[in-house]
Order: sequence, then C-alpha cells, then structure tokens
Amino acid sequence: MKAIVVTEEAAGTAGMKLVDRPEPEAGINDVIVQVHASGFTSGELTWPSTWTDRSGHDRRPVIPGQELAGVVSALGYGTTGLSIGQRVVGLTDSYRGGSLAEYIAIETRNLAPLPGDVDFAVAAAVAMPGLTAWQGLIEHGQLEAGQVVLVHGAAGAVGSMVTQLARSIGAYVIGSGRAADAKRVLDFGAHEFVDLESDVLENIIAVDLVFDIFGGDIATRSARLIRAGGRLVTIAGPTDARPTDGLTIDFVVLPDRAQLNEIIHRVRDGRLRPHIGNVATLDDAVAALNPTSRVNGKTIIRIRP
Repeated sequence: MKAIVVTEEAAGTAGMKLVDRPEPEAGINDVIVQVHASGFTSGELTWPSTWTDRSGHDRRPVIPGQELAGVVSALGYGTTGLSIGQRVVGLTDSYRGGSLAEYIAIETRNLAPLPGDVDFAVAAAVAMPGLTAWQGLIEHGQLEAGQVVLVHGAAGAVGSMVTQLARSIGAYVIGSGRAADAKRVLDFGAHEFVDLESDVLENIIAVDLVFDIFGGDIATRSARLIRAGGRLVTIAGPTDARPTDGLTIDFVVLPDRAQLNEIIHRVRDGRLRPHIGNVATLDDAVAALNPTSRVNGKTIIRIRP
C-alpha cells in the first residue's frame, strides 16, 4: 500500500516521504479501515508516542496521521459492533500506525459509525478538532449556558470548532486571532473579536473560561481575566498560569466513540462545520503538508477520490 512515512523528528514534515509499505494486519479487537480521508496535526512529530510503542521500543519508520474516515475492510478476532463495508470515522491511538496511508489497523473503540450523508473529508477534518473542543469545553471546562468564554486562535481548525460548540451550548463567545481573521471568527459564531496584535487583551471583561492554544505569555495574561473560580483550559502544554481560586487544566485529546457520535450528529444538522483549508491527494500529501504560504484551516488528504 502507499503511505507517508517519517524517520527523523528533527526533520519535521520536510522529512516525510511517500513509500510502499506492507498492509497492516488486524489484531484482537481491531478492524482494518480502507482510508478515504485523513487529517494530520503538525504537533504529532514532537510527541514521544509518535516514535515508540507503549513499551518504549522505537517503531520507525512511522506513518503519521491520527484523524481518519473510511470503510471497514476486515475484522480482527473478537471484534464486535462494526461490520465489513461500514463507513466509519475515528481518531487513532498515537502509539500505533497512523492514517496517512491506504489502510490502517485501529481499535474498534476508537471509531464511530459515519452516516452516508457526511463526506469523508468533512468527517476526517472534524475528528480531532471536534473531540478537542468537546473535551476542553464540556469535560474539562464544564462550560454552561450564559457563561463567557474566551477562545484563542478562534479562526483555526480547533479554535473554530471550540467557538461553534461554545455558542451552541449558549455561552457568550469572545474569539481572538489576527486582524485578518476577524470576519472568519465572527462567521463561526463569536460574539466579539479581539485582535491579539493590536487590541489590549486586558480590556476584555471578566470571563468564566479561557480556551488556550498558545501557552506562554498569552496564557499568563489570560489567566488574569478569569473570574474567581473560573477555568483556564489549555492544549499548549503545562503552564504556571492560574486563575484566582480557579483551575488550570492542561489536557491531551483522547479518542471517544460516544463523543464522536455526538459531534457527527451536530455536523449532520449543521451546528458544527470544520474549517478545511486545503484538500490534497496522497500523491501530493508531502507538498500539501509543507506549504510555502500560510494555509487557513486544516489540510485534509483524500486517500481515495
């Protein structure tokens, strides 16, 4: 099968190559999915789990990519709940082979059924950002209707999903980003926009929750805007930033079938839409994942037409 592989962390996406690899075999409770569309998060290449298995053994060359949508083509021993020919969407275990390939072996618990009226590219684009938004706002942020949330990077693949979900919950949403992103942030449902390059962040009224993707100085300054007892939720890694009498929660997104089902339901009824910036073929994936100019939104690789 065709697959994208990487061998050196220092090379980053520039070290990606399109090669032929053996097709994976289904283990116990696995399925083989014929991948139709795949997503990739650049941060994957900095994660220790990308380069080793759970026992710490080096597993290079590595096939990257965690987000996928496709069709089940084979079942492993003991597999239940899915059938051959079924459309699915999912998020892989980062310790295993990834989705930038024609086939992938994946645990059934990491997949959710995909209705026939949801495009494969849309499903692949919503898996990681959707789960990140859901877990950050609902599971860790405990966001409620009527609360105020500040969403950093609100025009990006994750931030736009956070903005939409927060709005659907009934929160008042302030989105941040570059000046050029203002219209897009408001189109995704933010009530207000803050330009991080020219506006004064400290002028924002007290908020109940900050969803942070930057870390560093932005996280520190944002923590001071949170009402007593509020929460700073970040995907940027550990931080010393703390809201007054509140919590700072640094989390890593995890696969979750039930949450994916809820997210796909919202995609079907129009409450959520992914921000797709570019769609490329597997043959063009290396170039697409190494753009020469900034791409707004997520790059999706269509493995099959």
